[in-house]
Amino acid sequence: MSLISAMNSAISGLAVSSRLADLTSTNIANAATPGYLRRQADVSSAVLGGEGAGVTINGIRRDLSLYLQNERRGAEASVSNQDARATFLARVETSLGTDSENSLMGRIAAFDTALIAAASRPESDARLSTVLTSARQVIDHIGTTAKSIQTARTEADSAIAAEVDVLNSALAQVEELNGRIVAANIAGRDSTGLQDLRQRQIDQIAGIIPLREIPRENGMIALYSTNGSPLLEGKASEFGFSATRGITADMTLSGGQLSGLTMNGRDMSTEANGLLAGGSLSAHFAVRDELAPAAQAKLDGLSRDLVERFQASGLDSTLPSGAAGLFTDGGAAFVSTDEVGLSARLQINAAADPEQGGALWRLRDGLGAATTGSVGDSTFINRLRGALTAETTPASGALDSGPRSLAALASDITSRAARDRVTVEDQLTFAQSRATTLQEQEQVHGVDTDQELQNLLLIEQSYAANARVIQTIDDMLATLMEL
Repeated sequence: MSLISAMNSAISGLAVSSRLADLTSTNIANAATPGYLRRQADVSSAVLGGEGAGVTINGIRRDLSLYLQNERRGAEASVSNQDARATFLARVETSLGTDSENSLMGRIAAFDTALIAAASRPESDARLSTVLTSARQVIDHIGTTAKSIQTARTEADSAIAAEVDVLNSALAQVEELNGRIVAANIAGRDSTGLQDLRQRQIDQIAGIIPLREIPRENGMIALYSTNGSPLLEGKASEFGFSATRGITADMTLSGGQLSGLTMNGRDMSTEANGLLAGGSLSAHFAVRDELAPAAQAKLDGLSRDLVERFQASGLDSTLPSGAAGLFTDGGAAFVSTDEVGLSARLQINAAADPEQGGALWRLRDGLGAATTGSVGDSTFINRLRGALTAETTPASGALDSGPRSLAALASDITSRAARDRVTVEDQLTFAQSRATTLQEQEQVHGVDTDQELQNLLLIEQSYAANARVIQTIDDMLATLMEL
């Protein structure tokens, strides 16, 4: 090897060592940066004219396992999905009540107790007032729960609109970064920083819609949902959705009152087996269009059972058949075709409510009574309690069949809400454990600062060795010049 070739080899070694030191320093500096992946240089021998000419860097690559990345994104999407569902179900359970006194079952038990006390002293206005108060607390609790369910639907609708905006923005940015990465790679420039930016955008999308990243030429990537819908293939897809400000129980997607989801102008299924299912977006649709309506239907069914118990023919001899009983549908008699949303319309019959111009004594003498009767007669009060505790089969199709008292029916609904919440929380725990495991496995490809510092020492030794070669060649050339 000539002195010139030795000099060239040493200079190339210095250049490569300098670049490797820069990469190592970058790795250490970004060890805790979200979305950053360890950089590695592909170093090979340089050959010129059939002879070795030192070393060269062929390119910089990110230490990435595409399989683990896709699996981790899928697991995180599942966490987002189950978390949204669990949050809603916990909200329903909390609204129904979990303690003995302030729960729906507790309110019904208090109403029953008030009727027993009033029957023992029917002449007592205080006890009749307690009956009215406890009856009002029952329907207030039902109404508050119904309002909470519809609020959850409205919030889910708003969340869908927000996530659609995020999707469109992130997909557009990924499309733009694709172009910049391709241009950088063709020009021979380092594109790893741009790839990190792109990965952060994709991670944001993946929580909303589970996806697969597919590599294309020159560093470009394509994105497909795990169920096969193209999100980005050269050009980004565009999603459409129109938010609804206030949602009521009668508003449904199938009825046209609520917006569905479109992709590139085409209607997309938002059901559990749809092309975009599995992330937070489909969970919000599930809350708005499935979980909340199902919970509302059960509450409306309970409300119907409550109203029909006290509206039954023959219960109050002072009322004509079909007249409104103690509990009414917005002040009027309940009609079986108007079950939807009934839980938000429940009212106490004005005839027995002093606040509405009625009189407490009608709780003792009959809602249709024109004058007071015997103050010691507890017959009607006992009939009211009998209606409350009688085991009847609910007429609502939203409830399980079988004769039950109102308290037992409320207990069934509350227990079902708790079971549903526990089931989904178990699924959430599993999804979180899987996501954590995959994150830990992916971190194996992350930056190990101890290893990077060891590499830096080796790089420094390599740099010093190449510098020593150059110094030696310089000394030899100086000696030759002195001859």
